[in-house]
Amino acid sequence: MSTPEAPLSAIGVPVEADAKAAELQRAFAMFNRVSAELTLAYEALQARVASLTEELAIANGELRRQYQEKEALSERLSSLLDALPAGVVLLDAGALVVAVNPAAMTMFGADMVGRHWGDVVRASLEPTLTVGEWSLGQGRVSIAESVLPSAGGKILLIHDVSAAHRMKSELDRSQRLAAMGEMAASLAHQLRTPLAAALLHASNLGLPGMTDETRAKFSEKASTQLRRLERLIQDVLLFARGESIGRDIVPASDLLQEAAQTLDPLMRQNGLEFSVLDACAGTEVVCNRKALFGALINLLENAMQATPRGGKICLSGTRNGECLLLGVRDSGAGIPVASQARIFEPFFTTKGQGTGLGLAIALGVARAHGGSIELFSVPGNGAEFVISLPLGRGENEVES
Repeated sequence: MSTPEAPLSAIGVPVEADAKAAELQRAFAMFNRVSAELTLAYEALQARVASLTEELAIANGELRRQYQEKEALSERLSSLLDALPAGVVLLDAGALVVAVNPAAMTMFGADMVGRHWGDVVRASLEPTLTVGEWSLGQGRVSIAESVLPSAGGKILLIHDVSAAHRMKSELDRSQRLAAMGEMAASLAHQLRTPLAAALLHASNLGLPGMTDETRAKFSEKASTQLRRLERLIQDVLLFARGESIGRDIVPASDLLQEAAQTLDPLMRQNGLEFSVLDACAGTEVVCNRKALFGALINLLENAMQATPRGGKICLSGTRNGECLLLGVRDSGAGIPVASQARIFEPFFTTKGQGTGLGLAIALGVARAHGGSIELFSVPGNGAEFVISLPLGRGENEVES
């Protein structure tokens, strides 16, 4: 009788199948888990993409809005530049004209783009005594410049100041005429006194039995009063007319030397110590030489009359930046505080024989040259008058 076969479970076949099935289940479970994680990651990625797309759309919209605003701003700026009455010139780092607005083209011509600014200046502009102002044809312009650090160039702003210049001239003339009206009564008195004296001395010349010596004395007195009249009339005319700006290029040292040579003999005759302090360092001034010389002489004569014998008078010239300072200092009694506010008024004088126009004329000359006069005086310690004149550049060109 045969031996029966052992069951399959006894030889391990079903056990091996169960292990493989379990392993396969674990693999499927892991696959399902990874698949679920990938699904979640994909969904998160889709959400992120959607968010980024939305953000990109918003950013694009903002950029488009900013671009449109810049375009609108650019159009407005272009319209403003086109409508601006002042000229605008853009220069590159080599001083070549890059861009201009219509006002600048009207001033200098439409062909100025691409030209060197120095060539444009030489062809169209003439320097004036006022720094930053130029003559352009029959008018006058002022030029202000700003540096462009990013591009290394410059932007020039050119204003037509012709009307303002004419108004200033008319105002100066009106003020002189008003001053002439106010001083009419004083002028009549100033003229009557020397005229009456001259007539009196002249009438004595016809008296019988007069010796030649006496006749010569009366003649000299009459001539003195007539010369005083002539000086007074000249001063009045000079004040009423005002001084026009000249084009003389004068070394400041020459002006000081000429004034010193003119009055040095009178200084010695009056026993005054006269000195000249020249620190102009080769400075030249564009001026009306005759008028400026006359103003210095007036200041020196006033100082001479105010300084007692044995006193000191100093004429000085110095350069202070872009200004020339011409000073006249004396060691006299000084000017009373109450008189200092009126010292430049026409016909105001503290001297018996003065016309009262010397300082007014000197102030007018200084102002005609764009300058001024300052008084420094402490009663009992002398006085100093300082004429300050701006120095325009010789070429008066905008630097490139």
